[in-house]
Amino acid sequence: MAKAFAQLTFTPAVRRFQERFGSRPAYARFEQGPVTGDRLGPAEQEFVGGIDGFYQSSVSADGWPYVQFRGGPRGFLRVLDEKTLGYADLRGNKQYLSAGNLSENDRIMLFLMDYENQERLKIWGRARLTEDYQSLVMPDYPAKAERGVIITVEAYDWNCSQHIPRRFTLEAE
Repeated sequence: MAKAFAQLTFTPAVRRFQERFGSRPAYARFEQGPVTGDRLGPAEQEFVGGIDGFYQSSVSADGWPYVQFRGGPRGFLRVLDEKTLGYADLRGNKQYLSAGNLSENDRIMLFLMDYENQERLKIWGRARLTEDYQSLVMPDYPAKAERGVIITVEAYDWNCSQHIPRRFTLEAE
């Protein structure tokens, strides 16, 4: 856990719950010192590169959260640099909820799960949609991309592996 994560997520209401249930002293130390956890290091970059799907949360103009699963071949979520991720947004059910939300509110959260190894990584950021997405398209993947999504990382947190069920991906042949 790092300071960038604590700054984004430990709101006054969260801190009150931490105090009420006794975890505040343990978490207060993450709010001290220099900002860390806002740049993806080698472990985070390797994890992201091996993911074949993630959950993405956006927020509507009315403040309603929306969670959408994004999937593709391993590596479709690209690490562009230590502060930037990108992926080709593939055609789906044509509701365009995520795209519409991100066009009005750039806040985004990714929840990356590795069920096989019981690991999860949460990433908060700011997203922008781009029509210049050809470099994000996965070669030989048959789905049609409609746009690119570029995410500037604000914070990340590796989350406790407790309660993650073990599941395994069957690789397509």
